[in-house]
Amino acid sequence: MKQIKYRGFNHIALVTADMDKTVLFWRDIIGLRLVAGVGNTQHRQYFFEISPGQYISFFQWPDAETIDEKDPGAVYKGKIAFDHICIEVDKEDNLWEIKARLEAQDIWVTEVLDHGFIYSFFTTDPNNINVEICFSKKDLSETPRMTDSDMSDLVKEGPEPQLTKCINYKTPDIADRKVYPGELRKLYERKNLWNRNKKGEG
Repeated sequence: MKQIKYRGFNHIALVTADMDKTVLFWRDIIGLRLVAGVGNTQHRQYFFEISPGQYISFFQWPDAETIDEKDPGAVYKGKIAFDHICIEVDKEDNLWEIKARLEAQDIWVTEVLDHGFIYSFFTTDPNNINVEICFSKKDLSETPRMTDSDMSDLVKEGPEPQLTKCINYKTPDIADRKVYPGELRKLYERKNLWNRNKKGEG
């Protein structure tokens, strides 16, 4: 059975009630490039580049509301599917740089924490999304570790995918692979308005 190799996230799609505040935080304070956007007066979706080919995307919808505040990692009772997002910087100096930028804007930020494999701090964006910025000290994947004293029998089987459990499927033949147009094709089917602004047109 074929082992699939993943390259990482292409994008994580989050939601904002205020795109301008989101752009100010992610582009102008955190320092991510705003590389793409589609939308109109009713809804929009913007993409911020973390690294080549990896993005944080935000939808803004007319009736979106900001989520309630929650401490990262705190146990929560009720409907929930997300706790925080962690972004890695390439140098330890950059960890302190971003922390200083946030503090200068009076944005809440924790102290730098030593988690054994990363140094990191937490903050929140304008949408109350918990954000962790980290610098990696060790690669968790080099020596997988498990310290859960109450792990299930399934987890006891170890870190490697147990592909023999994925049964009764067949890789589609080339002739059967149909691809349909998606919403984000508009990025390439419509005029790039940034180019128009650069040229001083219209």
